[in-house]
Amino acid sequence: MNPPVWTGRDDGPGSGHRRWHTTVRTLDGADRRGTVIVGFASDEGVRRNKGRTGAAEGPAALRRALAPLALHRDDALYDAGDVLVDDGDLEGGQTALGSVVASAMADGHFPVVFGGGHEVAYASYLGLDEGLGADRSRTLGILNIDAHFDLREEPEPTSGTPFLQIHEAERARGRDFRYAVVGVNEAGNTPVLFDRADRLGVEYLTDDQCAAHHMERVLGFVRSFVDSVDDVYLTLDLDALPAWVAPGVSAPAPLGVPAEVVQGVVEAVAASGRLALFDVAELNPSLDVDGRTARVAARMVDRVRAARGRSA
Repeated sequence: MNPPVWTGRDDGPGSGHRRWHTTVRTLDGADRRGTVIVGFASDEGVRRNKGRTGAAEGPAALRRALAPLALHRDDALYDAGDVLVDDGDLEGGQTALGSVVASAMADGHFPVVFGGGHEVAYASYLGLDEGLGADRSRTLGILNIDAHFDLREEPEPTSGTPFLQIHEAERARGRDFRYAVVGVNEAGNTPVLFDRADRLGVEYLTDDQCAAHHMERVLGFVRSFVDSVDDVYLTLDLDALPAWVAPGVSAPAPLGVPAEVVQGVVEAVAASGRLALFDVAELNPSLDVDGRTARVAARMVDRVRAARGRSA
């Protein structure tokens, strides 16, 4: 994997002009623990799920949006490049991404994964499962900011199946499946999916329950879930955001969760000290307008970085 080149505005030398693009280095040059970016350039899960493809270009677009953002701390930021799924072998790509994540965790780094469709979630889980230890006794909670449960039963893995796959993997290892979703669109999930979520003990808030004036309720829900587990995997599907904020996704949201609420959630989880991995899914640059979706995604990534730094 060849890490992409980061470029952007250069205001001058010295730490006072630090930005993402002047700070990110290749992972093979790491000299201390830091945040490692890994891209998952995949459309295959969305294609299998009969969605609008284009998310394979998401990692590159997210890097471009992050590049000019100013940094106010001396963070160690590394880029491990992209795992590319361009031959239909989604399962092989998920295994490969998992290996990169696990390796980064073994070296003490915090992994941030850029999708790709939400099939990235199962790939991230594979890395976490290895990185945290397959024989672990610590509990893992998955918090998904998403308009969809992604608990579909399908003949093969898709962008709509990852959390059912994770449930099956956790159950096979004798572990509890701890899964919560913020922003579920009732009209976008069939009664079968709600019934399955209830049967599996999934905790969730609908998008109606996540309006800005419900911020404290949402944060209370999130903190209660985070406090109930040892480690948290936070995954942000950008289709949870309103369509006018995040048009560049396969399935734009007619209502969605306001950006300030999403930001509050990601900051709360990152500041908890329990966040083990963060990923972003469904950024589709071919459907974006003025780079809005990429920019809001970049802001969430940067806020996770900043909040983790404050909690350290």
